Amino acid sequence: MTVREIRLYGDPVLRTPSAEITTIDEGVRALVQDLLDSVALPGRAGVAAPQIGVGLRAFSYNVDGEIGYILNPRIVEVRGEPQPTGEGCLSVPNLWHDALRHPYAKVEGIDLDGAPVVLEGEGLMAQMLQHETDHLDGMVYLQRLPKEERAKAMKAVRESDWF
Repeated sequence: MTVREIRLYGDPVLRTPSAEITTIDEGVRALVQDLLDSVALPGRAGVAAPQIGVGLRAFSYNVDGEIGYILNPRIVEVRGEPQPTGEGCLSVPNLWHDALRHPYAKVEGIDLDGAPVVLEGEGLMAQMLQHETDHLDGMVYLQRLPKEERAKAMKAVRESDWF
């Protein structure tokens, strides 16, 4: 079991769009196992590859007791007006803010065999799908905050003991 260290806000890998996975090899298989091991800890809904220092399009999830992964995910559908959703991030520890998220989201990608994977849901699943896909696009949830809330969040980041 390899639980990888989570990269923190300010690390350039978190602001860089991730590369598509073009070859599924032993390195990608090991990455998926590390993502699954890392998301299995209590209190974790998702871990994206950039959060463990890897700039590839992959994330793992742990929502409502279901643990899994997806490679090369793309959001293909969202529904409903974005709503303020209490949100935190392992890469921005101990901070919670209302990010704007659609109440429903659907992503498509592949598994380690190259077979199609579809993940969709409402509530926490929709939030996680949008949050982790954002990570793969080089975005941290703080960028989704309304201007005034983002200013408060950035002040808290600067004052944190981990930044």
